[in-house]
Amino acid sequence: MPTYQYRCQKCGEVFEHAEHIAEHATVQLRCPKCGSDSIEHKPTQFFAKTSKKS
Repeated sequence: MPTYQYRCQKCGEVFEHAEHIAEHATVQLRCPKCGSDSIEHKPTQFFAKTSKKS
């Protein structure tokens, strides 16, 4: 399950939330610090780890 980072537009708190990809577009979050629902998705880096099969 991917973890997404969010930022509260009211107080600036940055927090993470684990959610399924399917629910990412519809999730309704509140800031854990101030309780505001004015949240924006904060883009993060993506790392892929692959293994070489012999």
